[in-house]
Amino acid sequence: MEPLRVLVTGAAGQIGYSLLNSISRGDVFGPNQPLILHLLDIQPMMGVLEGVVMELVDCAFPLIRDVIATADEVTAFKDIDAAFLVGSMPRREGMERKDLLAANVKIFKSQGKALDQHAKKTVKVLVVGNPANTNAFICSKYAPSIPKENFTAMTRLDQNRAQAQIASRLKVSADKVKNVIIWGNHSSTQFPDASHAVVSINGTLTKVPDVVDGEYLKSDFITCVQKRGAAVIAARKLSSAMSAAKAAGDHMRDWWHGTPEGTFVSMGVFSDGSYDAPKDVIYSFPVQIGSDRNWKIVEGLSINDFAKEKMAITGKELEEERQDAVSVCQD
Repeated sequence: MEPLRVLVTGAAGQIGYSLLNSISRGDVFGPNQPLILHLLDIQPMMGVLEGVVMELVDCAFPLIRDVIATADEVTAFKDIDAAFLVGSMPRREGMERKDLLAANVKIFKSQGKALDQHAKKTVKVLVVGNPANTNAFICSKYAPSIPKENFTAMTRLDQNRAQAQIASRLKVSADKVKNVIIWGNHSSTQFPDASHAVVSINGTLTKVPDVVDGEYLKSDFITCVQKRGAAVIAARKLSSAMSAAKAAGDHMRDWWHGTPEGTFVSMGVFSDGSYDAPKDVIYSFPVQIGSDRNWKIVEGLSINDFAKEKMAITGKELEEERQDAVSVCQD
């Protein structure tokens, strides 16, 4: 089997550190899939990255055929099959998203150009670095030769958080909860929606709204998921690294291998206007993925007025972010 070339940017950082372990073990692309790891970071982090490479070697992962560690985008993006774009300026306590936006869109403009010129045209790109949705939009904008549907943003962390909150409330394991949706932006405007979710309790499949208090699902559940990242930063003084790495692996694994029958997952993808979302932004929808690695927005879900209002708010934010990002890139 030919090795896959997998890029992780920001590879010397905390998310990269956790993510590389998961990828290298075969959790993402499969237990028999050989890998060539491309690790990109900025020049001042090369010493740290060298230590990460030593650890990868010392783990003696049977799937790893080679590790390429570099600060050069041409080398990093050359012929890659999949990309985890993690590297970005991290959000720190008290920082606003607009501060992040200005600093990070320029990084993703440059990486979009590198993808366009050097990566395989079939490359699957997952943007993790925040603001993830708008960074993914910019990345695609500057990689016009790669199909738009090959660019996604991570809202799987929010989905995992939402599933875990419901599971905790019902005293079941998180894998018993399915089809929780994250609509919109990976930000505090996102709309975590459990109205279509199901849970398996003692072997019986039940709709979550039938067993969880409706007022909770409209209030504390939503705010808990929206503000979870900030809560982790306040407690840890650092952002959510372990859970973000796990979510990135989950996202790419499902994209690579497909979603199980009857289940859907949340991914930030290019909006076609489904569910009245604004077009031409990266908006998180429920998607199903076939064995051909093509995602499809789940159609026909009933949306009540409460949900429509929440979905419109997060859509408006994404339109504003897109406008700000495009103007920054033109400076």
